[in-house]
Amino acid sequence: MHRPVLLVVAHGSRDPRHAATVHALVRRVRSLRPGLRVEVGFLDFNAPSVPRVLERLAADGAREVVALPLLLTRAFHAKADIPAVLRAAPTALRVRQAGVLGPSPLLLSAVRRRLSEAGLGPADMSSTGLVLASAGSTDPEAIAVIAETARELRHTGWCAVRPAFASAVSPGGFPRTEDAVRALRAEGCERVAVAPYVIAPGRLPDRIAEGARDADVLAAVLGPSRELAELMLRRCDEAAATADMAATA
Repeated sequence: MHRPVLLVVAHGSRDPRHAATVHALVRRVRSLRPGLRVEVGFLDFNAPSVPRVLERLAADGAREVVALPLLLTRAFHAKADIPAVLRAAPTALRVRQAGVLGPSPLLLSAVRRRLSEAGLGPADMSSTGLVLASAGSTDPEAIAVIAETARELRHTGWCAVRPAFASAVSPGGFPRTEDAVRALRAEGCERVAVAPYVIAPGRLPDRIAEGARDADVLAAVLGPSRELAELMLRRCDEAAATADMAATA
């Protein structure tokens, strides 16, 4: 039986920090499981493209591929763009799309790590209002997941937690980062922190940072954290196990 190849599918960006962060994250995944072949492909802007990587894998003799969307929520890219690209894979490949990364306790741990690195300790939580700032989505499922993630963080001891978007993308979405910061100030939180709920730097994370200009603390993006790398391997294993069960059914 061929060992599956893990293909990390990233969105891509004109901002070179995005691809650099994705590659750093992939290197961390490889370091955690040296025997696993891990490749990365981009949907747009960066090389190599997903179709190009799939063609190369088929030429190399690979047969099983787990395609992992590097996404925190299951929205348009996971539901439409990525499946369309994978359906066009070479026929020699058996490709299974893994689940998106969120929701997961490991993501909450990664957020807490970045806040700790920004200087917030457990003693600061009860007096600190937290803005969980994501890029934004019009997808109801994605919005619901972000809202639930904010609620789970609130239960860990923060003064208050408000979800926010980099920009107000829809009437059913969340407020902008700057509006959430002002709301927490109005609620009486002694300090306000902003935690970007995004994986890599880019245009929208920069917008989150701009919206956090009146906050006391701005954490870093999730980036190549150990928690994120472990979660990627977990999603890969889940997809591979599902494929094995289907093959033996």
